[in-house]
Amino acid sequence: MFERLENFLSQFTNQTVGVALRDFESGAEFYSNADVLMHPASTMKIPVMMEVFRQADAGLLSFDERLTIYNSFVSIADGSSFALDEADDSESALYRRVGESETVRELTRLMIVRSSNLASNLLMDKVSTARVNAIVKECGVENMSVIRGLEDKKALALNLNNAASARSSLRMLELIAEGNVVSPSACAEMIRILSAQEFNESIPALLPNEVKVAHKTGWSENFFHDIGVIFPPQRKPYVLALFTHGFPENKDYEAHQCMAQISKIIYEEIA
Repeated sequence: MFERLENFLSQFTNQTVGVALRDFESGAEFYSNADVLMHPASTMKIPVMMEVFRQADAGLLSFDERLTIYNSFVSIADGSSFALDEADDSESALYRRVGESETVRELTRLMIVRSSNLASNLLMDKVSTARVNAIVKECGVENMSVIRGLEDKKALALNLNNAASARSSLRMLELIAEGNVVSPSACAEMIRILSAQEFNESIPALLPNEVKVAHKTGWSENFFHDIGVIFPPQRKPYVLALFTHGFPENKDYEAHQCMAQISKIIYEEIA
């Protein structure tokens, strides 16, 4: 069934391309390099969102609660302070609002749809990184860990890093798509937020316009990822996780093109 996909993947001898697929309609699955652990980049913002929803459901926070916007965080390497660089963030407006406040709801939205590093670190400080990692474990997602926030460069230098794989990311999205994280209504809202993603160069890029994709991208140096739930019309959705390593950063974003082609091939095979 997936011969075209296997043939396409066979050309990437100098890169690692992790693919994990599960189709809710047919039950079909496909895995290639799916258990290779990689730096998850911004895909780890989905577990942050999951924990925000868990704490809201438990009454530990409110989506209307306002958090002060600041840009000073504590490194897990040595307890020193570090600040995020606006130039390295895909969302910049929050940096000009330091000292003001924003709702948990809007910070969660910005963390996902604009992949805001600053919003992510603010939320991780609020809910605690330990709890973000805990919800992953409590959901039974193996081979995924979230131990630090974004841009903790001292920790990165010591190889203190978040980790995930295509398969573990697929499992996380399966649980959300099935309504099994926090509550069905929480999952529906998480899908709605993911569906508003503004960076669509990979999984959605070559799909028909009527196909809804609820997804989260991630990029850090030569790691490029995209993970999502795809909703073709008139059928059940499928879940796809793409993790790549080794594509150049500045050569027409070959990783995006690769992932877009994988997504297109899969859609044409199963949808």
